[in-house]
Amino acid sequence: MVSAYILIQTELGAAAEVAEAAAQVPGVTAADDVTGPYDVIVQAQAANVDELGKLVVSALQAIPGITRTLTCPVIKL
Repeated sequence: MVSAYILIQTELGAAAEVAEAAAQVPGVTAADDVTGPYDVIVQAQAANVDELGKLVVSALQAIPGITRTLTCPVIKL
């Protein structure tokens, strides 16, 4: 299982709608509005890195209002 945080920038005023839509995507375990350089942070899980990539590119980036994503896979040190 691969876990990741996906940092999302949105169009002005779209953060709440983006977070709500992201929370409905299978594999997303949390989606929160935040302040700072990113507008929404999503926590997600997938079976492997390829599935995580599909989740980000095919599902999350298709949500209207998203302008940029940054995927941060979780590692165990």
